Amino acid sequence: MIKTIASTELPIGEQLMIRKNVIGYGGGKRLCIVTGTHGDELEGQMVCYEMARRLGQDLRSLDGTVEIYPALNPLGIDTMMRGIPNFDLDMNRIFPGNPGGTMIEQAAYAIVEDLKGADLVIDVHSSNIYLRETPQVRINVNDEQRLVPIAQQMGIEFVWIHDAATVLESTLAHSLNATGTPCLVVEMGVGLRINHKMCSRLVDGMFTLMAGMGMWHGDTGENTPPTPIVCKGDRVAFLNAEASGVFLTDLKCGVEVMPGDLVGEIVEPLTGTVLSRVVSPCHGFLFTIRAYPIVYEGSLMARIFIL
Repeated sequence: MIKTIASTELPIGEQLMIRKNVIGYGGGKRLCIVTGTHGDELEGQMVCYEMARRLGQDLRSLDGTVEIYPALNPLGIDTMMRGIPNFDLDMNRIFPGNPGGTMIEQAAYAIVEDLKGADLVIDVHSSNIYLRETPQVRINVNDEQRLVPIAQQMGIEFVWIHDAATVLESTLAHSLNATGTPCLVVEMGVGLRINHKMCSRLVDGMFTLMAGMGMWHGDTGENTPPTPIVCKGDRVAFLNAEASGVFLTDLKCGVEVMPGDLVGEIVEPLTGTVLSRVVSPCHGFLFTIRAYPIVYEGSLMARIFIL
């Protein structure tokens, strides 16, 4: 059942509509999947499609309700912009919204009110166009005890627990967790692209999680979910560029590296010179790698969880 949770008239006869697909027979537990907060993050579009498709094929195995919100920022998706066009706003910086505020603040308020009370919300994001991320769940350290056991049931290979100081209070996840509605943030892939393999792994993980919640009694996918690595923020090595140039690498995120392993090189195309060799400082799990090749001194090249 398609429902509209926020609708506003726009100039020239257009309309802003934020909609959800409610799948199930009501009652039981309620799982909400939200994405499209940033218009340049598209992995969630395939995730929502696959969830709706697979649920529709075997509704008898669903004991509860799944609500799918594919586009919290439909204007951003339509225009390939990260924020909200014409407002110069990052939608994930205005939650929990304001019922008496601007059009976008009212929409944010309607989203939070609609999600409140769910047994679990999964907020799906991609990375930006500069970095590629292995599928991961990100959790505020203040919610560690409550949310890490839930995240571990998803079979996502990496769980990153952030220091509270790095978590913005104006995000959807923080706003929901502050009200007692548990919300997991999933980050994966790269901006403006869809990685089919990563999306399929996440969808399998969601069905595995639903099975653990007692909501799903059907197929959870072909692959045995891995035991996730749980990382605290102080065990992450950040690799930053020592020169400006073009970054070349053969590595993909999600691999193990050893001290001294070559992560990539920063080169000067005009002279054919290697300006800097980017090497791993430790034994660890490479969960972030630079995707956009043009770099400047100080640009983030990679993140490694120190094993």
